[in-house]
Amino acid sequence: MNLIELLILLIIAGIAGALGQAIAGYDLGGCLVSIVVGFVGAYIGLWLARELSLPEFLIITVDGKAFPVVWSVIGSAIFALIVGLITRPRATIV
Repeated sequence: MNLIELLILLIIAGIAGALGQAIAGYDLGGCLVSIVVGFVGAYIGLWLARELSLPEFLIITVDGKAFPVVWSVIGSAIFALIVGLITRPRATIV
């Protein structure tokens, strides 16, 4: 995998992560965090799809590496929701 293909894959993961965060309603960070959320979301989404025996939609292949966009967005939303609920600030009663 050369540099251009890696950058394309990172851009796709970043967009998927940003969409997942927008769906969940939590902003976990900037561009690098969106890329990480996109990759983690791809793993979560693919695992969920395989466990439920669901088909894979809209797969983008870059240098033989398949990236499931739809499941990445769904997995990113799930991941962002879980992390957002765990790390959100708690209100204190004074």
